[in-house]
Amino acid sequence: MKAEPRAQLRLLDLQKLDSTLQQLERQRTHLPVLARLAELAQQRSAAGDYLVRAQTAQSDVQWELAKSDADVQLVRDRAARDQARLDAGTGSAKDLQALQHELVSLARRQADLEEIELDVMERAERADEIVAEASGAVAALDEQIASATSERDQALAGLSAQVSEVGAPRQQLVDELPGDLLGLYEKLRADKGGVGAAMLHARRCLGCQLEVNAADLTAIRAAAADEVLRCEECRRILIRTPESGL
Repeated sequence: MKAEPRAQLRLLDLQKLDSTLQQLERQRTHLPVLARLAELAQQRSAAGDYLVRAQTAQSDVQWELAKSDADVQLVRDRAARDQARLDAGTGSAKDLQALQHELVSLARRQADLEEIELDVMERAERADEIVAEASGAVAALDEQIASATSERDQALAGLSAQVSEVGAPRQQLVDELPGDLLGLYEKLRADKGGVGAAMLHARRCLGCQLEVNAADLTAIRAAAADEVLRCEECRRILIRTPESGL
């Protein structure tokens, strides 16, 4: 392949620009805040699951408390009716005696149920505390996520601005290059980790960082100035400059 020396040198300018754009893209995908956001998302998911479990337990104990209240109230109502009948003195002596025995039994039953109710109330209070703590943890994580998201968006906006600024002259560079040279460069850039052309500097290919052997150097010296050379080691386009050491 042939290309004017000036075009080959412009290819180095394009490579420098593309390398900078590649670095910016890497920064975009490796922002420290992205890892922090991923970690916060995991923490938020776990905290959310814990909150749901806590709320379910709270709901269960509230149902249990309501049932306990109803059981106690049922006994109280029954005792109140019996006491009213006893106070009225209606019925036979046997009936009144039976009411007295039932009131004693109801009092014991009420005491047992109130003890159960007290235990449930304590558990309900603790369930409320757990839900409050879990809700606070979720809210705190949401704040951290919002702050980190804002930080990420600002960083990405800054990088996008840099990409636009750095990439602005790219099309002009592309338009200056022969189509076949540009096509080879783009293919190699895709295959070689983003580097399709490299300078021959002090007898070393800056693409693979290997020194060119004596036989290849002889061939390079003998090549016409418009000959497009390739590194024998990495096969990237090799650009000669006054710093090549030829």
